[in-house]
Amino acid sequence: MKKLFTVFALGAISISASFAQSTDQGRDLSKYADDKFGEDDKYHVETPYQTVKVGPVKKNARIKNVIVLIGDGMGLEQISTGWTLNGGHLNLDNFPVAGYSRTWASDRLVTDSSAGGTGISSGIKTKYGYIGVDDDGRPVESLLHYAQSLGKKTGVTVTCRINDSTPADFVCHSTDRHEEEAIAAQYVGCGVDFLSGGGLKFWTERSDGRNLVDEMKVLGYTFVDDLEGVRSFKGGKFLGLFAPLDMDPVLDRGPVLRETARKAIEVLDNKKGFFLMIEGSQIDDWAHRNKVGHMAEELFEFDKIIGDVLEFAQKDGHTLVIVTADHATGGLTLIDGSLEERKVSVHFSTKGHNGIIVPVFAYGPHAEDFVGVYENAELSRRIKALMK
Repeated sequence: MKKLFTVFALGAISISASFAQSTDQGRDLSKYADDKFGEDDKYHVETPYQTVKVGPVKKNARIKNVIVLIGDGMGLEQISTGWTLNGGHLNLDNFPVAGYSRTWASDRLVTDSSAGGTGISSGIKTKYGYIGVDDDGRPVESLLHYAQSLGKKTGVTVTCRINDSTPADFVCHSTDRHEEEAIAAQYVGCGVDFLSGGGLKFWTERSDGRNLVDEMKVLGYTFVDDLEGVRSFKGGKFLGLFAPLDMDPVLDRGPVLRETARKAIEVLDNKKGFFLMIEGSQIDDWAHRNKVGHMAEELFEFDKIIGDVLEFAQKDGHTLVIVTADHATGGLTLIDGSLEERKVSVHFSTKGHNGIIVPVFAYGPHAEDFVGVYENAELSRRIKALMK
């Protein structure tokens, strides 16, 4: 028996030694990977953009304004990919405080923008596909509605259709995100001071024959559909619809989101304050399509807007800025790249969403309240508690 045990032990040692040799004993298994990259998996940036630098503001100053920026589908690896492509610099680097938000819906682990956005906007978890309602379909108050009750001005600017999930989460109520005509109609009489996005088709080519743009004009809104209209707008209520459905990619559409975000801050700023939601909508769209270049360019525009917002917030001293995501998209993995050459190679594991935790960045008075790991609904409740 002792001899048999010795033979067995020697055999086990031999197998272990053989396995160790087969893995080169170094445990650096990355070199055994067979990474094959297609054109949509690689990107290179020739000229990086300049980022801003802002300093601290008074921690306990009164919060007059709240600006929430949502990078749709913007997980940590989207941010890391953009940071690499811009040579190791993003305006996001300015944030002194960061936390993490869990995004699950009440009936699914992996959320969509409807449930994810409702968590951020309203402080409640809801079902997949539900907009601004609870699990039973009852309307809930959003941060934007709460700001209105405080007498603040309000705004929403996006590059998707304005009646899509994330913008609608802050203004509308529905148990079906696909009821796009009905959701668009809810904007009439909503009282939001600044509305901008795509989706003109659902306002003027409706099955019920209504022309919602004309109805909004009767309510005192100035309607614009190009950048010149944005630039010439001086004040009052604003409705900008720049595409029949979603807007073109950023390199084709130009700086529509950046200019509408700047204009929104300019015209909403007042003594009582304002609430503004800005969404980088198409980070998500191009991650769904697994095209890293388009995704990166959308993230770059979003980050430039973050820079503009931070400069305003530093000068103002009474503005809380929150940057987060409703979920991550594409199962993106940053496999290779170079800071010096501003290039990346990535893999996408899915064309859908994934359930990873997403970042929360905070700047301004009481930014330190957003440290930690919490639910997206808790993020909303913390913002609401600080709005005065």
